[in-house]
Amino acid sequence: MRVIIVGAGEVGYQIAKFLTLESVEVVVIDKDKNNLKRISEELDVAVIEAEGGDPSALKEAGADKADILLAVTNSDETNMIACLLGKAMFNVPRKIARIRNPDYFFNKELLGKSNLDIDPAINPELEVAKAITRLLEIPFATEVEDFENGAVKVIGFKVDAKSHLTGKSLKNLRTSIKKEFIIGVIERDDKAIVPSGSDTIEEGDTIYMPIKKVDIGDIAKLLEVSTKPSKKVMLLGGGRIGYYVASTVENRADIKIIEKDEERCKFLSKYLGKSLILCGDGTDQKLLLEENICDMDMFVAVSNNEELNIMASLLAKKLGAKKVISIVNRIDYIQLAHSLGIQAVLSPRLITANTILRYVRKGDVLSLTSIAEDMAEVMEVRVGKTSSLIGKVLKDVKLPMASIVGTIIREDKIIIPTGKDIILENDKLIIFTLRESIKDVEKILI
Repeated sequence: MRVIIVGAGEVGYQIAKFLTLESVEVVVIDKDKNNLKRISEELDVAVIEAEGGDPSALKEAGADKADILLAVTNSDETNMIACLLGKAMFNVPRKIARIRNPDYFFNKELLGKSNLDIDPAINPELEVAKAITRLLEIPFATEVEDFENGAVKVIGFKVDAKSHLTGKSLKNLRTSIKKEFIIGVIERDDKAIVPSGSDTIEEGDTIYMPIKKVDIGDIAKLLEVSTKPSKKVMLLGGGRIGYYVASTVENRADIKIIEKDEERCKFLSKYLGKSLILCGDGTDQKLLLEENICDMDMFVAVSNNEELNIMASLLAKKLGAKKVISIVNRIDYIQLAHSLGIQAVLSPRLITANTILRYVRKGDVLSLTSIAEDMAEVMEVRVGKTSSLIGKVLKDVKLPMASIVGTIIREDKIIIPTGKDIILENDKLIIFTLRESIKDVEKILI
């Protein structure tokens, strides 16, 4: 497979990093020397210094032989021109683009097959808003990823000192709870572990579990947490992310938005029917107290200033908000924000990269999603007709190192498996794995 990436920023870097692990032939085009230098020094990919919409650069990159063109610069127009050239001049089979402007993104005729033929367009703000909405629905989670149209959810849960899970081995935990329950990955400090039965849960771990949507209540009881969705939500920032979140959930939750810009406040007041718009400073302690921050189920900082988001989230937590979420773009700030006690930290750049990677798949890998600060992957895969897994009992399957089957999806049946379950042809499996094992997992599925 040959992939051309137009844009060497954080999104382009993360995608190139993953694809090189898959031994995909990658060429990156960007006009920024510093971005290209980082990629060429750290990754085994070819780079071309040029404008993303330069036909000669695409020709030099071998666009006529490319399978996929990914346009992920900060300019919607550049991304669209690159895709147009990919279609008109080089007949690239698939074009994927990051498109922020809603006037472009929601124009299906413009992006459709008869025109730009971008499939799909990815809107970072909308993807972040979806991630926030999933967290509002399952407030005890630090991260929620949907599979099978939401019928299966992979959630992250932070284990604190009071949790009865602390100190228990996974083997003893599963036998004692008598419930379909698997921990696919444990994030501990700066490491990700695909655990075995002998591993023990420790305070501060974030555990990642596949859960049937219908079982969320039972799992919450096991974890001794509430499943009550967030009904009182305060948003810092009324930009596109804040607007998308509010417009999605204002019919089922009380929303307050704090926004500094008066013109933006007027826009929000006009287009949001039920949300309360407050023109002010989200780090103003007096304002937060006046607006009963202590009663908020969730405080979500979604401004364009990540330092402000972190500081406001810490203040909201101190003043009594039950849970805080912060948007952080700089990758090196994510771990810092977690260490300061912010329960959920979302990066638009990582979310965008992960969303795109779901569509850059090989063979029977249906989707790939990064978890645990990008240290592990959740793979949704189909068992091919010649796979060595067919007919085998799960306990007898020799999976690649650092991999575990978390879910079996058989037609409309969802199974959280034990070692006694059998794998059949055409089963879809949700597999937790560390990145270095992805290629080995693919091999046993074919």
